Amino acid sequence: MKRLATVSLLAFFCAVLGAAADDGENSIYGMQSLSISADTQRKHDLVLSHDGQPGFDFLRIPRSRGSSIELLVTADKVRSFKEFLQANDIEYQVISDDVSKQIRVELKQQMRARLRRRSGGDSSLNLRAFPRYDEIQAYIIELAKTHSDILKPISIGKSYEGRDIVGVKFTTDDKAFRPALLIDAGIHAREWIAPTTALYAIKQLAENASNRYIFENIDVYIIPVLNPDGYEYTHLDEKTRLWRKTRSDNPHTICKGADANRNFDIKWMSVGASDLPCSITYAGSRPFSEAESRALRDFILARRDRIKTYLSLHSHGQYLLHPWGFTSDLPKNEPVLRCAAINAASELYKIHGTRYQIGSSTNVLYPAAGGSDDWTMGVAGVDLAYTVELPGGVYGFAPPPSAIIPVGRETFEAIKVFARYVNGEICQGLV
Repeated sequence: MKRLATVSLLAFFCAVLGAAADDGENSIYGMQSLSISADTQRKHDLVLSHDGQPGFDFLRIPRSRGSSIELLVTADKVRSFKEFLQANDIEYQVISDDVSKQIRVELKQQMRARLRRRSGGDSSLNLRAFPRYDEIQAYIIELAKTHSDILKPISIGKSYEGRDIVGVKFTTDDKAFRPALLIDAGIHAREWIAPTTALYAIKQLAENASNRYIFENIDVYIIPVLNPDGYEYTHLDEKTRLWRKTRSDNPHTICKGADANRNFDIKWMSVGASDLPCSITYAGSRPFSEAESRALRDFILARRDRIKTYLSLHSHGQYLLHPWGFTSDLPKNEPVLRCAAINAASELYKIHGTRYQIGSSTNVLYPAAGGSDDWTMGVAGVDLAYTVELPGGVYGFAPPPSAIIPVGRETFEAIKVFARYVNGEICQGLV
């Protein structure tokens, strides 16, 4: 009995330490952001041996050795990790010597932007600041009243904490059976630029009459925040800003949530995910353990014969990624996936000169099973599915409010292209 009690106490303290190290709460102080140049496969593998370990948060893991690996390292690990890099002749650059300072700057910019919006008497959503979830809900209700001829509010289900997962449907004929484009954002809570990019698209489609041709013959569904519990949690204060997962309770641990983008039932837990609840890539106790992934699953399955293209907005990195995430093998429809992505990237580039890299998730970035894009194409049978990694620049997934409009504007040009595919205008007959 005494041994059992000792083991239980050990498990408890491991959970506490793991939570502090990996969940992004109470661990940002002294955390550093590093960019690492691993110019050989050996060095690349040595760096990646730390992926999934407490205290390490890999933001960008490119497959090509010429590209930089980006990660966050907690204060208690950073000295020994730098010594490890130096001992193995691995070059690195400190992007931020204290991530908490960067976050405080971002939050001050956010506060000033919100104050300017209020003092200017602006409407509930002008995208000069990152909105809270209740503001997003209010904006959708407002649009449903003012643009009821083209926009229908939707809820795809409830989050773990009971929030409606809201969205919109753009259509000129709500009763017709029409091909559809589905866009979601915010499955990872801390990636604020993704929901605002989705909201920019909603705003353009609703309020700019010149864009109505886009949904003249197709339907467009947009879900701006798929993980509202996590999104709201990241707005609480600087300690919670880096939260990534859902907010569900996990048994036998104080560590909360799962990575909903590792929680879909396709090669679940086979690669690029963790079975440790305190890890930021924890895939959940089982496929579709999370209310948010189940809600998206059910929504897609009910419309699987209509949805022709699925876009999941993330940040950061400037990638247009298509399946598969669990293998380097390419899907049979890769020529179509590439064609549509090239067209989209070309139109996006014309706005600000932003370049996107195109390819399968495993071959371009890193392997990760259980993603929504793989499941949507591989199980639900949707024609095309993409993860769109939006720009972050020097800010990573914590860009200033001033980035909202530029990123939204250029990404909207890409969205127009995918709508053209759904309408049968481009990339037909390639397979």
